[in-house]
Amino acid sequence: MTSPAKPGKQLLHLVFGGELNSLKDVDFKDLSKLDVVGFFPDYASAYQAWLGKARETIDQAQTRYFIVHLHRLLDPSTEAKKAD
Repeated sequence: MTSPAKPGKQLLHLVFGGELNSLKDVDFKDLSKLDVVGFFPDYASAYQAWLGKARETIDQAQTRYFIVHLHRLLDPSTEAKKAD
């Protein structure tokens, strides 16, 4: 379910989610049941995947999906360049 990479720099994102113990914290009920939606080459495609899963699980109040900016973890200087 990944989109082909667009020309330019690839900014890797991960979309995943699962059932939380509480809506107050990001503490998953069962880590073995995390739903890894996929890895995406840009935020726009990751957002579309996240939106689809969020809509799919709208009636499950304690289920949440997240977008992780992996490119920021792989290259921490990305954030420093934005701040300048």
